[in-house]
Amino acid sequence: MINTFVGNLGHFAVILSFVSALVTAFSYYKYTVSTELDKSSWRNFSRISFYVHAAASVTIAISLFEIIYQHRFEYFYAYSHSSKALPVHYMISSFWEGQEGAFILWIFWNVVLGLILIKTNKFWEGPVMIVFALVQAFLVSMIMGVVIGDLKIGSSPFVLLRDVMSAPIFQINPDFVPEDGTGLNPLLQNIWMVIHPPTLFLGYASTLVPFAFLIGGLVTKKYSEWIRPALPWAIFSAMILGMGIIMGAYWAYVTLNFGGYWNWDPVENAVYVPWLIMIAAIHTMITFKKSSTALKTSIVLVIASFILVLYATFLVRSGVLGDSSVHSFTDLGLSGQLLIYMLFFLFAAVFLAARAWKHIPTSEKEASVYSREFWIFIGATTLGLMAFQVILPTSIPVWNAIVEIFGGISNMAPPTDQVGFYTKFQLWFAVALAMLSAVGQFFWWNKIDGKALREALVVPYVVSVLISAAIIVLGKVYDLTYIVVVLAGTFTIVANSTILFRILKKSSVKLAGGSLAHIGLGMILIGVMFSSGYSEIISYNMSGLTYSNSWEDEMNKEHVLLWINKPTQIKDYTAIYRGRQKKVVGVPGYVDVKLLESTGKVNESIALNDIVVKEKTYFKKGDIVPIVLEENDYFQIDYYKEDQFQFSLNPMSQFNTTMGLISSPDSRRFINKDLYTFVAAINDFDEPEWRDDETYEVTPGETFYISDFVTTFEGGEVLTSIDGLSLEEGDVAVKAKLVVMDYDVEKRIEPIFIIRDSQVGRIPVIEKELGVKVELTNIVPEENKFVFTVNRYQKDYVVLKAIVKPQINILWAGTIIMLIGFSIAIFRRFDEFAKMRDKGLES
Repeated sequence: MINTFVGNLGHFAVILSFVSALVTAFSYYKYTVSTELDKSSWRNFSRISFYVHAAASVTIAISLFEIIYQHRFEYFYAYSHSSKALPVHYMISSFWEGQEGAFILWIFWNVVLGLILIKTNKFWEGPVMIVFALVQAFLVSMIMGVVIGDLKIGSSPFVLLRDVMSAPIFQINPDFVPEDGTGLNPLLQNIWMVIHPPTLFLGYASTLVPFAFLIGGLVTKKYSEWIRPALPWAIFSAMILGMGIIMGAYWAYVTLNFGGYWNWDPVENAVYVPWLIMIAAIHTMITFKKSSTALKTSIVLVIASFILVLYATFLVRSGVLGDSSVHSFTDLGLSGQLLIYMLFFLFAAVFLAARAWKHIPTSEKEASVYSREFWIFIGATTLGLMAFQVILPTSIPVWNAIVEIFGGISNMAPPTDQVGFYTKFQLWFAVALAMLSAVGQFFWWNKIDGKALREALVVPYVVSVLISAAIIVLGKVYDLTYIVVVLAGTFTIVANSTILFRILKKSSVKLAGGSLAHIGLGMILIGVMFSSGYSEIISYNMSGLTYSNSWEDEMNKEHVLLWINKPTQIKDYTAIYRGRQKKVVGVPGYVDVKLLESTGKVNESIALNDIVVKEKTYFKKGDIVPIVLEENDYFQIDYYKEDQFQFSLNPMSQFNTTMGLISSPDSRRFINKDLYTFVAAINDFDEPEWRDDETYEVTPGETFYISDFVTTFEGGEVLTSIDGLSLEEGDVAVKAKLVVMDYDVEKRIEPIFIIRDSQVGRIPVIEKELGVKVELTNIVPEENKFVFTVNRYQKDYVVLKAIVKPQINILWAGTIIMLIGFSIAIFRRFDEFAKMRDKGLES
């Protein structure tokens, strides 16, 4: 039965949200320009209008999630992005897998930020909320799904499947509802994809706040006063965007199998660039607060950071990157709207800035080489160059599209080796930033000349050289480029630690944000250098054999083939593949698939034996067992050193009908490295290639070979009952007991032979891991022989890649320290603003 109510409610909420956003923008404009006598009534009306918009926006989100959570597959969005197999946290991920859900998430965060600004600002509420409301109107228009003639405004997440698909079933039965949806992209079935997108979109949304304060300042001619309220929000935005980037990198590291955490994909670049510009803006804004310089630079950078976020949205969601990025969305007909959205705010901001440019105060003071302003300018310039070097090649598909629109042909192509191309430039920019952040901090806290600077830097320089020498020797860093990276990273850590010590000794921890953030930068630089520059593949094929002629050379050379239960050397380890496992609801770790048999229902199996973990029984034989995403197989790989068990890893794979084999890595974490592993190929149990039958005649107690496995026939046993089969009076059932040794694992195979009314029945046993099917074909009592028919296919195996990632924990620790630094800086700057506001000095 089709439920149209929730979809209609969602549609109504979208229209109400759009209209109320426009009303809010108009009413806040009237509030801003009205006389003091009318301000109170306009402010109340504006707030009520925004509250209505907020309620409508939340209703949109609730309606869409209800459709997903209740498995209403009559709706195209739920059918396309969800399925009954998904646990609740992955249903949340499916909410924002599609474009429409992502826009709803963005709308929601803008609502939250808008409500906070209404409560925390006085003078700035009017002009800031005008900008907020206009942005919301544009965003809501992206999900309206209204068609006027040939004009389509937005793509609605509340359309029914029958209105989108022209399948014949809808001609027969218009109320047809599919049993299940197509599911969530396997690569998004990770807990980090529950957290990463909301964080990233909060970062996107937060860039609007300093932009809105800036626009408010330009409109109200408060050309410099906007800096103080905007600064804590700019730092917040940089922190959240940075956190989103870090989460995305970590998601890539634990989910994707390209062997790293950053691939310079165009979509990654599109987030990275506005973050760099926002960092530059923060530094110039702080400079203005201290010395009344760099105000115009701050204005340009704040505008650029917000416009670049809109540009990133256009890149990702217009379909223009469809051929150059695995992360981009297909075009839902929104490219025109996205372009108008971006250009509207670009032209409006440029117009307002140009109109006010000659009135914006500037400092006539010449910046000395030994001034903080000079070093901040150099740092901001470096960040700008970093952003420019990334965004220009990333935008090549956009350039090609523009050329084609005007009838031309462009043969420009993005760099084929993305990692090599961007890294060779960004690495040196990062080294420059590290050096600048080290030296610049001394200018920041001291009025200093050349002699004093040299004296102040002597101790940090000597200490950093000594530490760098130790790192270079112990880490065997012999590449000149990497030696420079170590020196730069260590120098910024030591120099900023020196400043941090002075701050904590003389002042409050509130002033420590900058030093901590820069220490994190140095650690990130060193961590990236080691984990990427000195990562080591240890799974080389040492057999001298080519695994498959159809595989690429890299697969045949840099991967190791692990047969089930066969010890195989992987550098310092002996690895043994022990079989496939599943995740079971409520059971810690993994459960052997041999203990489970599917019921045919989604994510449901029957326990073939008791499921016991650490002497605790979770399920008894015959119990219904709930599986966590039954399509996922986890491959247990045990690692030994000198015959001593060390640990197990469980990399995951699933075969997806549209995407092929999807694999996620598993890593063993050490203090100084990660052992990073993933499965690149697996045995196909669904379509095995059976060989010719082989027949064996054996007597009880005899040993023989089945597919090179030592097999002992212990004898036969007469049965009085068989699970799943009723024996009648006069039936004779015999079970043969075979013990097969697969290296150190004993497997029991027990085929059954049945005689009923002179008719013979056989119940064979298929041992998937060994790749054999054994059938008791006949019994010859007079010769005391049993006849077995054996059929074979490929024994179970996995093809594994293992990489050692040295010192990667320095990278992750650096990101955490950087975020702590941002958090302290946010607290300090907001505290400054709040004190001024509460004194009535914030105008």
